[in-house]
Amino acid sequence: MTIKTAVASGAITLALTGCGTVATVLQDEAEAAQGLRRQKTYCQSIPRIYSGLAYDFCALNAPPDPTGILVPLVLLDLALSGALDTVVLPYTVYRQGMDGNIRIYWRPARG
Repeated sequence: MTIKTAVASGAITLALTGCGTVATVLQDEAEAAQGLRRQKTYCQSIPRIYSGLAYDFCALNAPPDPTGILVPLVLLDLALSGALDTVVLPYTVYRQGMDGNIRIYWRPARG
């Protein structure tokens, strides 16, 4: 393996680990919700259909990142998530019908 190949595969792996689609489709629902709670987003839930885009928009709908690094990465991820969300659309449509939205902040019903 050449150094160029190693650097390219590392960059792709790093990009995919921050990808909204990977976070919502390939990870457990609780882990995706925890990632958004950690960012203190104002979103209560996100749909499973195009969940990567919704995840990214929720990340943008959080208090500003003090380092300023988050916004450009999320904007780049919007394009990647849009493409990957389209690829996994049949699966996410099925999961939306079976499981509903991914809840970020769960509140028990009052009763």
